[in-house]
Amino acid sequence: MSSDGARRRDVTVADVAKAAQVSKAQAARALGNYGAVSDDVRERVLAAAEELEYRPNELARSMNTGKSHTIGVVVGDIENPHFGLTTRGITDTAKKSGFNVILINTDENTAAEVDAVRVLLDKRVDGLIVAPASSVETQHLRRVHESGRPLVLLDRSADGLTLETVAVDMATISYESTRYLLDAGHRRIAFISTLRTGAEFSAGTRLDSSQISDRLEGMRRAFAEAGCGFPGDLVRLNAGDAGSIRNLTREVLLGADPATAVVASDGLIALSVVEAIQEMGLRIPDDVSFLMYDDFAWTRLTTPPLTVVAQPVYDMGAAAASALIRQIEGRPPVAPAPEFKATLVRRGSVGAAPASEPAHSASPSSSFSPSFRTSAVP
Repeated sequence: MSSDGARRRDVTVADVAKAAQVSKAQAARALGNYGAVSDDVRERVLAAAEELEYRPNELARSMNTGKSHTIGVVVGDIENPHFGLTTRGITDTAKKSGFNVILINTDENTAAEVDAVRVLLDKRVDGLIVAPASSVETQHLRRVHESGRPLVLLDRSADGLTLETVAVDMATISYESTRYLLDAGHRRIAFISTLRTGAEFSAGTRLDSSQISDRLEGMRRAFAEAGCGFPGDLVRLNAGDAGSIRNLTREVLLGADPATAVVASDGLIALSVVEAIQEMGLRIPDDVSFLMYDDFAWTRLTTPPLTVVAQPVYDMGAAAASALIRQIEGRPPVAPAPEFKATLVRRGSVGAAPASEPAHSASPSSSFSPSFRTSAVP
């Protein structure tokens, strides 16, 4: 076999030292930027390294220095644009500070999250950013915290753990958005979420996710202040794939006392809910109002444009990365800690509650069409 076809041997520190005509110890100090080494030796070593296309062994270097310049990120569903944009904020910020990112998706499964944390620790990441699949089952996060490894929580809190957490006050924005629907005359408001639970929702159900728990608490408070009973029978959890979400949407809109408004807990759910409404031949907002969490470009391009709860998702990811890097570098917390607020963006998908329920009489010819416009709505 010719030398051109042979696999190129990795260049070692010894190779660089030989080319620079210095000792291996001197080459290692120059390449690792530690210890005493003259400017002449450093220049010769770096020139030789560049000529030989030397790449450091990151694992070996992390074992020597205790630092890998890598952070681990654990999220529930990378397909969800919310986490995609958050991760972009993390990686952009990490890169500016010289850190690489290892991302693991857990599909909102706590057992998978436990494994992900273990894998990242085995890879000697300098710190972790975790969006907990459960705010209750957090023993693995407690162990990380007690070990002294830098840890920041994203989007959700963990019961019993005092950790830096980058999240929006969901109870407040949920209260505000629910009052908006109540003021429009809606009393039968459905809420659909992918949160996995072992039983149907009831008033005393303890939910694993602080985010969903806070949203439902905000809704309950708004209903209580309005003197109305909270429609717990319209809360649908365990939404899975697109088909199950469409089925849940039909359930809340075709029941004996159907919903007049639907709230989707994220962008992925929203797409399937809108699809189901269209398939049923209902019009938004004439027959059913619609509100969703998170604001993405497509929500402004439908007819009508969708009312959303907008979160500063990218900025939250950037802040989580900054907080973690600060911990890694041993710097004190920023005071006061940055606060992130969600905003209710009122567009065209919320209208007055209909005088009578249209679900049984609507025809496909009158359907809402989530068609995309050629230009953004101002």
